[in-house]
Amino acid sequence: MTDTTLRIEIAGGAAVTALRTAARGARWTFVYAPGAGSNIHDPFGAYAARALAGQGVATVRFQFPYMEAGRRSPDRTPALEATWRAAINAARDSKTRIVVGGRSMGGRIASMVVADGVEVDALALFAYPLHPPGKPEQLRTDHLTSIKAPALFVSGTKDAFGAPDELRAASKIVKRSTLHLLEHADHGFAVSKSSGRTRDDVWAEAVAVFAAWITAIK
Repeated sequence: MTDTTLRIEIAGGAAVTALRTAARGARWTFVYAPGAGSNIHDPFGAYAARALAGQGVATVRFQFPYMEAGRRSPDRTPALEATWRAAINAARDSKTRIVVGGRSMGGRIASMVVADGVEVDALALFAYPLHPPGKPEQLRTDHLTSIKAPALFVSGTKDAFGAPDELRAASKIVKRSTLHLLEHADHGFAVSKSSGRTRDDVWAEAVAVFAAWITAIK
């Protein structure tokens, strides 16, 4: 498996780095963005790209401008959305269907541009940040009613950004949605030793669920 480095041009003259992982006979391209604290080398994204390459799914992973510039604070929402739009346009081709998403903030912003009308074949949300920890009244669900593409939610049962019951309710807002809960996993998909599981167990489960889900999309 080899990665190809890309430069994605964003409206206004900015650009970000992306990595394309090819897949022989690819039927899908997964465009992936990391959570707020990570970058193009996001470990889960890299793991998913490797695992999916053998299953006919190519991957394009990118980072946002603030990470490109070495800053810690995320860009404002319009800049994040513009980056997502540019990444989707750069990843489109005539041979594969396109699924977009990512971890936490990366997936949340993807869901916002899809809700705003950007056409994709599917949306995958890993550890969707339903609300800030300890603030369940601040739900990030208003835009979900506008999502028409099939959507997959994959979150841990110990996620402080959304409890299982809260995620069940939120996922039902999207007409064509699937929710999968990862037992004992937190927002970062980490698990305690007492759970009897490892991080790799959780990652493997999350990617397997994703692969099976897109295979079933008509």
